[in-house]
Amino acid sequence: MAHSGGTPVALLAASGEPALFYAYIGMGQISNQAESEKIAYKYMLEQYAADGNQKKVTALKKYPVLEAGSNVVAFYKSVIRDQCMHELGIGTMHKMRSVFRDIFIPVWTCKAYTLKEKINIWKSKFSFLPKTMLINEMLETDFTSKVPALEIPVYFFSGKYDLTVNINLSKAYLAKLHAPLKGFYSFNNSAHSPLFEEPELVSRIIENDVLKNKNSLADKN
Repeated sequence: MAHSGGTPVALLAASGEPALFYAYIGMGQISNQAESEKIAYKYMLEQYAADGNQKKVTALKKYPVLEAGSNVVAFYKSVIRDQCMHELGIGTMHKMRSVFRDIFIPVWTCKAYTLKEKINIWKSKFSFLPKTMLINEMLETDFTSKVPALEIPVYFFSGKYDLTVNINLSKAYLAKLHAPLKGFYSFNNSAHSPLFEEPELVSRIIENDVLKNKNSLADKN
């Protein structure tokens, strides 16, 4: 199972060495992230304009994402992107409004991580480590073309409110992806993290479908 920014890495691994994997689960599966960013940007701009929130409209317009040749990478890395997504319920979790309260504190209190691992999580988050080109590559790659087929069962999990990685783009990708078995699962009470927002349903899907090589619980259309 891979989540969000981990999905391109895992997708390529599953494509390159299918014999090493039983199945592939993509949660918030990235397909064409540059296009996803434009859809999310347009939605946020329209929502704040409708609400009369000129402060947020002005902040967003500093990143002319919809213009030809615009720097989508700069917007993706911006603070305003995360702020708006969480405020509008289309970010990490649909009901999440605070990164500090809903991510930072749970990570620091989670007994599954060592102290070093907890520190490294936040080093990575705030780019204290040497920078790589992974984000640029992710935003410049159309994975629907790069990985048109997988030789193992494929399952995509997407939240209904997910605009961090657009649910409709993920669904369209799976529809054209060639695989021996595949299923798309929409989570009606989730945004970008169904595993944390609807864990019981995720567990049921894994137990009933993934482990039994079925897709009976998948969306019907």
